Order: sequence, then structure tokens, then C-alpha cells
Amino acid sequence: MTTKIFKAAAMGSLMLMAALPAAADTTHRAKAIAVIKKDFQPRGQAGLDRLAEDGLQAICNRTGNNPPAAIANQMQADQLAGVKFPADGKLLGDWKEGEKIAQSGRGFTWTDNPGLPVGGNCYNCHQIAPKETSFGTVGPSLYQFGKLRGNNPDIQKYAYSKIWNAKGFNLCSEMPRFGHVGALNEQQVRHLVALLLDPESPVNK
Repeated sequence: MTTKIFKAAAMGSLMLMAALPAAADTTHRAKAIAVIKKDFQPRGQAGLDRLAEDGLQAICNRTGNNPPAAIANQMQADQLAGVKFPADGKLLGDWKEGEKIAQSGRGFTWTDNPGLPVGGNCYNCHQIAPKETSFGTVGPSLYQFGKLRGNNPDIQKYAYSKIWNAKGFNLCSEMPRFGHVGALNEQQVRHLVALLLDPESPVNK
């Protein structure tokens, strides 16, 4: 996280601690974390660090995903500013590779070797290409995403940024921060952008 994000997180935490029943909240949360840490055994790349909240997660968790607008707006701006774009400026990859990534849910488990490619598992939350009949509904349908919105540079940048870090658009979004946490790299995100926007992608047929 950047210094700005840490500052925003600290400011948010102070404001929230003043607004919430701090003693009861701290006690219940401490007990819950103690139980989780007692039962969670680190294995492979799945370490105890996965139980730690960052400032953004803490604010969303302690406000029921409804933080004060001033805090949310500042932190969203910080998250969006941290999106890393490819040095060559090209945001469209290969939609066929994007479909493979969208279908794959593999990676980051304790049995996986660190550094191996991680899937996006996109169908777990979204409808995307029409041939896939099994998909989740946590997120909106992305079918015909590019056909409806076009694939101009602004839309490409939006789609890339949203996949890289959805918290830059909705602070408490349930969508993972794929690029921000290192789950997907620049090339993988480009492939997913192509899946959504390329006119030849089945998404837009």
C-alpha cells in the first residue's frame, strides 16, 4: 500500500473507533481472531498472514461495507491510483487465453507451488461466454460487455482497472483485487480485457 492509503486507513480507523462501541467490538473481534488462529494451521504458501486485515478491509468489515462517504471516496481514489498499467500501453490481449483464465480457479492453495499461474475463477461470480451454463450470480452478467460498451481506449482502461483492483470503484466490492494482490499479472489481465471487449470473443457474439 502507498503512504496515502496508510494515512487514509489510519484516519478511517480513528473515526470509526470513535463512532463504534469500541470495547465490545474489540473484545468480540479479538475472541474470534483467537479461535481462527488456533484452528488455522499454516501450510505451504498458505500462512497466518492471510488472516490479517489491511486498512481497507478493516474499514469495510467494521461498517458493514458502508463506510462514511468521505473515507470511501479518498480510499477508492488511492486504490485506483495504484493500478499498474503495462509499459507498452497495450491493454488488449488474447481473448482465447482470457477464457482459459476465466475458467480456471486453480492457485494460491497450500498444495500449489508459489509462483505458479493463478486462475481468475471469473465464472464463479459472473455470466460471461454463453457456452458456459454454470456460473455464479454474485457479480453482474458480463455477457456482451464489449458489444454494449464498445472497446475504445477509455473502456479498455476501465475494464483493466476494474479487474486489477475493483476497490478503486467500490471500496467494499466483493470482487478480489486481482492485480493489486499479485493473483494475476499484467498479461493475464490483458487477456481478460480481451475476453470482455474483443469483437471476436464469444462474449460479444
